[in-house]
Amino acid sequence: MDTEALRWFQMVADGATVTEVAELEMKSQPSVSRALARLDDEVGAPLFRRSGRLLALTHAGAAFHRHLGGALHRLDDGLAAVQQIADPETGTVTLAFQPSLGTWLIPDLIGSFRSTHPRVRFDLRSKADEHVPAVGPRSAVDLELSTLRVDDADRAWRPLVREPIRLLLPSGHRLADRRSATLAEVADDPFVSLRETSVLRTQLDRICAREGVLLDIAFVADDLPTLRGYVASGLGTAIIPARWDAGAIEPSSPRVHYLELDDPEAYRNVGLSWFRPRRLLPAAELFRAHILARTESGGLPHPVAIP
Repeated sequence: MDTEALRWFQMVADGATVTEVAELEMKSQPSVSRALARLDDEVGAPLFRRSGRLLALTHAGAAFHRHLGGALHRLDDGLAAVQQIADPETGTVTLAFQPSLGTWLIPDLIGSFRSTHPRVRFDLRSKADEHVPAVGPRSAVDLELSTLRVDDADRAWRPLVREPIRLLLPSGHRLADRRSATLAEVADDPFVSLRETSVLRTQLDRICAREGVLLDIAFVADDLPTLRGYVASGLGTAIIPARWDAGAIEPSSPRVHYLELDDPEAYRNVGLSWFRPRRLLPAAELFRAHILARTESGGLPHPVAIP
């Protein structure tokens, strides 16, 4: 079948008029209409019926449309694969990541990679629900960076760095001159937490359950900068991943204090995952190798020590 005609069929099925398709594709309207008519003959049934000035899908057309999108997507993947084999330096890497990693790890990895592969492009996707794996059989994501480790034979996971979890206190807090404290010592304070879609919130709940601590969740933040802002304004205390070097992207402020959290599980492992049955395209394979090599060489950022 003529793949150009298939794409035109999909555009019309999705609501475009034949005139709009012709203008967008810089073709004559009759040539688009003839291509759609030939497609009817090849499929063996009318795919459209006229409804006023528009074309509406027939039952056969609707059935064909349900399967065509996936077929064209696989075709485009195949064309991209050929292009990347011909020139891996022009590929695109689709990378999903946990939002809290977007301020320090993602810029470090992409910046260091693009210093030697400047033409590789990135499709960056911040995860809304951190508990749902982004890589899988029906996902277009190549690689995922997160603190969620999924025990699944089809999903590979490689640890990259251990990230300490610390207490975050507002300026003037009674424990501000301490180097460390337990969660129980701030149990009577109003507490600021991320939403339940956050892996950090799950870890907070797990520590509380193990230590028998009941916290007063007074405020819920959508992200770490907002959480830090709430604490800096004196609205409560919180737990937060460590500040980092290489630009220390989690900023220090005289309005907050970081304390070590006295708990054996006061850390989270940041890892790289991918879907084993899916063969990565060359650009994504290059980036995966870069991440693992940078990890093995000790090139990733490190936590800022508490003074």
